Amino acid sequence: MSYSPLSDRLRPAQLADYVGQPHLVAPGRTLFKMLENGSLHSMIFWGPPGTGKTTLARLIAKQTDLQFINLSAVLDGVKEVRQAVEQAQKQREQFDQGTLLFVDEVHRFNKAQQDAFLPYVEDGTFIFIGATTENPSFELNNALLSRARVYVLRTLDEGDLAKVLVRGLTCLSEDLSAQVTVDEEAQTALIQYADGDARKLLNVLEQAIDFADYIEGAEVPTMLLTMAHCKEVLQGGIRRFDKKGEAFYDQVSALHKSVRGSDPDAALYWLTRMLDGGVDARYLSRRLIRMASEEIGNADLKALQVCCNAADAYERLGSPEGDLALAQAAIYLAVAPKSNAVYMAYKSALKDVAIAGSDEVPLYLRNASTKLMKNLNYGEGYRYAHDEPEAYAAGEVYFPEEMPERTYYEPVQRGLEIKITEKLARLNQLDKIAINKRRK
Repeated sequence: MSYSPLSDRLRPAQLADYVGQPHLVAPGRTLFKMLENGSLHSMIFWGPPGTGKTTLARLIAKQTDLQFINLSAVLDGVKEVRQAVEQAQKQREQFDQGTLLFVDEVHRFNKAQQDAFLPYVEDGTFIFIGATTENPSFELNNALLSRARVYVLRTLDEGDLAKVLVRGLTCLSEDLSAQVTVDEEAQTALIQYADGDARKLLNVLEQAIDFADYIEGAEVPTMLLTMAHCKEVLQGGIRRFDKKGEAFYDQVSALHKSVRGSDPDAALYWLTRMLDGGVDARYLSRRLIRMASEEIGNADLKALQVCCNAADAYERLGSPEGDLALAQAAIYLAVAPKSNAVYMAYKSALKDVAIAGSDEVPLYLRNASTKLMKNLNYGEGYRYAHDEPEAYAAGEVYFPEEMPERTYYEPVQRGLEIKITEKLARLNQLDKIAINKRRK
């Protein structure tokens, strides 16, 4: 007999047995109403692994009496797509039955391969459902997205996984002709290890049962799965983390926003979660340095120094010792006074540079390093600020002559930038005095 994984044997045969995604399949919700009305359309299922994308597609095909064709963008190519099209056309012509074409990991197909589906989606050769763990906005063609509605499948919660675990134990009990149970500690460990992935939960349960023994003296054959048995298979990190996928960018965003929101506990949580998930700590150190300038800037000059020192410390120590330095930097950034004045000033200046082009540097600002340059009046009329009162050349203009003066940097009233505001206000006052003197 051919072996079939527990996760495959437990695929529900009807929508009522489907676990999770109540926002889509509960009575009155979108997919429930769609199936109730029989008004099918092409779809993209977007969600983490093990959330039921393939299972849901199979249930839709079964409930609407459609032929189900399953392709994988990892294993299949243009040849298999053509065969699926021919099979769908034949099924419609000979048996008057429609087809649901399901493509797993659809984001792995290139643009040309994705475009190959379009004519057959439009002419009704099949209903198309693509499954992806990546953000469709970035990974799928606009042409395909415009013809398919995106449904987001969420990570299964602990309650959902507990239901899946009970079904898994029931199935194993039937297979082994014994009552298979699991103690509370082992159940918690299995659910936490699965991290929202039903397939992962069932796979590790099936592996763990191989280490369990029958209980001696029981009235009926009984197997108790304990934490000792689970430890044999619960190896490595327990968190789902795709270093290049949607989870990666979501968690980086959460870290950045926690720092911006001055929440040291949340910042530490997201940093730790990414380190636990296997993200490159050097990448995180670079992000922290960026945050120091973008979110704190001149409100606290130590922020940038702390982050650079943390990056250096990590280079010396590596993981796990160096991780603590990154944690220190993340907490410092979160509690530091916030200012995005430098970041906003930089963006404004960048915009002007892109629009204005290459205006000439005024002659008086050029350095006369040769005799020829002096003869061409380079540096003539330049005012050396250190020779001026308060070491400031009041009224001097440092922008190109063709360009109106700009105010990019506007300090906030937090941290050191309070004093910077006072300093700039004083310099602005001196400029006005100098300009008024010229006019007289």
